[in-house]
Amino acid sequence: MPDATAGRTNAGPGRILVAVYGVFALAATGRSIMQIAQTWPSPPVPYLLSALAAVVYVVATIALARGDRSSARVALRAILFELLGVLGVGTWSLLDSARFHDKTVWSHFGQGYGFVPLLLPLIGLWWLRRTGQAVR
Repeated sequence: MPDATAGRTNAGPGRILVAVYGVFALAATGRSIMQIAQTWPSPPVPYLLSALAAVVYVVATIALARGDRSSARVALRAILFELLGVLGVGTWSLLDSARFHDKTVWSHFGQGYGFVPLLLPLIGLWWLRRTGQAVR
């Protein structure tokens, strides 16, 4: 009898990935809410980008946790967006450090989070490829 969880994004080591994404979803959401609330009504762009990162982490977490093929496609899009975001914002924050005076999730390639935001999408893409869910 074949294993019903084989190839699912939420099975085996995928559970750890879902948990890490969940932690980052909570951390990014909490931090961005605090940063935006403290600077309202004119939050700086980096804080708004942190809020965008939080939304991306929430979407990726839910999609990976669902584990089916259509959710894996959503996860693939979210994780690709996340990778582009961390590379784009990371580069921007190095080139315009005055604008990024406070640490945000993707600034300086996630340095304030131990560079996990840079590594996480790479691991997520690897996991999606390994399970094959997003390409079936």
